[in-house]
Amino acid sequence: MVVWTVANQKGGVGKTTTTITLGGLLAEHGHRVLLVDTDPHASLSYYFGIESEDLELSVYDLFVQVSSKEQIMQSLCPTKYKNIDILPATMGLATLDRSLGTKGGMGLVLKKAIQKLSDEYDYVLMDCPPVLGVLMVNSLAASDRIIVPVQTEFLALKGLDRMMKTMEIMQGEQQNPFTYTIVPTMFDKRTKASLLAYRKLQELYDDKVWPGVIPIDTNFRNASESQRVPSDFSSSTRGVIAYKNLLDYLIKLQRKN
Repeated sequence: MVVWTVANQKGGVGKTTTTITLGGLLAEHGHRVLLVDTDPHASLSYYFGIESEDLELSVYDLFVQVSSKEQIMQSLCPTKYKNIDILPATMGLATLDRSLGTKGGMGLVLKKAIQKLSDEYDYVLMDCPPVLGVLMVNSLAASDRIIVPVQTEFLALKGLDRMMKTMEIMQGEQQNPFTYTIVPTMFDKRTKASLLAYRKLQELYDDKVWPGVIPIDTNFRNASESQRVPSDFSSSTRGVIAYKNLLDYLIKLQRKN
């Protein structure tokens, strides 16, 4: 089982879109995929029509009780895609930093829970909130690779700098170094700002930056409105093609490790 965490400390950079699109493409390849929503806003859950506040169990319960594999499986929600399940979020997650922030041993809750599902899924993709706290720490600690979407504009580069510092701080507690890939998103080749931001990313982070870009594509919004993964909604749009190239790149990196 491979775990990818999609994270950035800036909102609106394409984290949820990246999680859903990569998950959809993996499922189309026949892989069993679990999407984990760790954002209290539950955008990933709502994308698939899951009213998370009506659920009896969610990611939240992993943090407030010791969960067996059977209990975790009961927390999962199926989707209309046979190879995609979701571990949904609820607003209760917003209280975790206050209730558990000072409690020891809470940094590996998600990792331990996901390991219990290793026979059930080939890939786990986790969508993170844009806030450093218990949820992001857990998501980073559980990952085999961190995927960092970064909008190609200069304010987003400042957010990336914060994300890199967070990983640096956490790295001191990890035995193995974090493996991460920066993904330029919302690229508009018509604007000088996008081109300059992309060049700056390459200059600052070199081989940690995926050499492609995810372009602006209104079909992502249209797919969301229809509650369909983008590759199912329209498989030949430029955005989906870009994510197909990204997935090929990530799988090649995975095979090298």
